[in-house]
Amino acid sequence: MTVFLVIIVLALLAVTGWQISKIFQLSQRPDADTSQVANDKDNRLNGILMLAFVIFLYVITIYCFWEYGRFYLPEAASEHGGEYDTLMFISIALIMVVQIITQGLLHFFAFKYKGKKTNKALFYADNDKLEFIWTIIPVIVLAGLIIYGLFTWSDIMNINEEEDPMVIELYAYQFDWRARYSGEDNTLGKANVRFIEGVNQLGVDESDSYAMDDKVVTELHLPVGRPVVFKLRSQDVLHSAYFPFFRAQMNVVPGMITQFGFTPTITTEEMRESEYMVDKVKSVNEERNERNKELIAQGEPTLDTYEFDYFLLCNKICGQAHYNMQMKIIVESEEDFNAWLEEQPTFGSTMEDQNKDAEEPADAQEPASGEGEQETENAPQEDDAVAAVD
Repeated sequence: MTVFLVIIVLALLAVTGWQISKIFQLSQRPDADTSQVANDKDNRLNGILMLAFVIFLYVITIYCFWEYGRFYLPEAASEHGGEYDTLMFISIALIMVVQIITQGLLHFFAFKYKGKKTNKALFYADNDKLEFIWTIIPVIVLAGLIIYGLFTWSDIMNINEEEDPMVIELYAYQFDWRARYSGEDNTLGKANVRFIEGVNQLGVDESDSYAMDDKVVTELHLPVGRPVVFKLRSQDVLHSAYFPFFRAQMNVVPGMITQFGFTPTITTEEMRESEYMVDKVKSVNEERNERNKELIAQGEPTLDTYEFDYFLLCNKICGQAHYNMQMKIIVESEEDFNAWLEEQPTFGSTMEDQNKDAEEPADAQEPASGEGEQETENAPQEDDAVAAVD
């Protein structure tokens, strides 16, 4: 009923507007120009508006660059990031130059050559010289940009095996990441989703000797200054591994292995101390403090203090929890990285522990005397608790 009333009100408003327009027409002077054809006054007004619009366009463009330039990507944290940023800024510069020239001429000509009753348009059937100019110049510029882009892409994607890059697998699934380090042999063991069972969440092949020293982790650590090659694999749908600070992104496709490599150049601590990040963290925490005042007044939990960290993100909308698909990245010195990696269990030891638990006799798992009755009494309560959570 409410929708019906809204439709009636809108219809009445439309009729009212139409009637008011007829009243304005009837109230015009008898000598008023009611022709639908534009006259000199109309052309002059629109010419001035076209000129005013392009001036406004330039002013708002300059303002946006000045005011929001700080939202550009921060300093690249990878070796190839400088090449990537240079290519992007060259593209932006070319676009802006072309935009300024073409938009300026378009609006200026609309003002300068506005219609007049005494003027007559000059018709050109064709002009080979003009057509050559406006064709060859874009061809040369775009060809140069494309060739430069291809060389940049080739430098980024061609991994130098002589540098002995560290091999890491990034495994994507709804909605999380896992990383698998290739161990001392720097060779990843074979894997297949058919082998996924128990603690073997990545489907690593137990029969492959190269897999025994692999290490599966939930937090990605990288040594600064060392080349890394990522082998990307997906369990379910199309994902995209996105490293914004490292200027890297590669699709993770089910049924195939894609790869991307880069060399980290700035540690997490160094990035935290950079001028850009100090200002950003300060700004974010100021906003959180203001928000916390409102939360405290409402009796709700407050927000934690923000601290910068690198993150691996998914840049494909892969499902309802896509926004939560991220993995923390810590870039650190070679010594700290080696110490951390040494603490991580190998795939072989993890599977050995699982097999021991599976083969352990049932009587070895029986509780000691007096404990069984207590467990029996508590068991229904535990079941109820689980059911309540579900």
